[in-house]
Amino acid sequence: MPNILVWPNPEKEQVRGLVGRLDAWFSLHGVSMVMPEELADAVGMPGRGRYWDEIAHMDFVCTVVLGGDGTLLRAAKQLVHIHAPILGVNLGHLGFLTEVEVPELYASLAWVLSGEFVLDERRLLHATVLRESQILAEFDAMNDVVVAKGPFARLIHLETFVDGAYVTTYPADGLIVATPTGSTAYSLSAGGPILTPGLDVTVVTPICPHSFFDRSIVIHRDQEVRIRIRTIHRDTLVTIDGQEVHPLEDGDEVVVVSSPQSVRLVRRPGWSFFQVLRGWRKGH
Repeated sequence: MPNILVWPNPEKEQVRGLVGRLDAWFSLHGVSMVMPEELADAVGMPGRGRYWDEIAHMDFVCTVVLGGDGTLLRAAKQLVHIHAPILGVNLGHLGFLTEVEVPELYASLAWVLSGEFVLDERRLLHATVLRESQILAEFDAMNDVVVAKGPFARLIHLETFVDGAYVTTYPADGLIVATPTGSTAYSLSAGGPILTPGLDVTVVTPICPHSFFDRSIVIHRDQEVRIRIRTIHRDTLVTIDGQEVHPLEDGDEVVVVSSPQSVRLVRRPGWSFFQVLRGWRKGH
């Protein structure tokens, strides 16, 4: 019996009922539904829960993520080693990553089970936090790595290097290193360009720079970005996809490179990034 992994966001009001209906639909179609144990407990279906070491050794047709882009970002990075493509089901506002709305869910699952889908591969970034050459933390990012001042900090200075070559020192509120996926997130709000998902590039965008060097820089995905923090304040932070945070001090470095890992998203044939952009514009 084929397996499908379901990753629900327990904070969404409609999730419990939806998971129950999904379980019934899967049973009718000869599919076994599996959830991480803690999420199965949270939505009242402990019988469908599995420990992480069990999940790691199972094969899945796909992972169905029930939530929004934030839920998908969180799930994708935790499941990246499972290599199951992800079908995102939008339960919130219009998303750039989620593929279907709830009314389309069962029809979409039918074409997934029949193999009638395409894969949209999104690469990740890998960020390392260094202090005096010692590794303090490591993260993977699907959208962006952001070095920024805390809520009470004054201006920070960010010495920036690409492949070891000095670029500039940004006197700014922060600096964003984003994938093409993340180009439509914080980087876009800071004035960065929209990049199509298939580009092999990374974009570096300053946040409110206090200089004339205020444009984004687009570099090849294989190039390393090194940011050295110069500040007397202790509330500078590095934030990963808006979800993980690590404090930084003067002299710390954040090194960002392309990760060997990538996330595969399930798309219907004919899916268009530009159609998503048009929908986003109408929603705003």
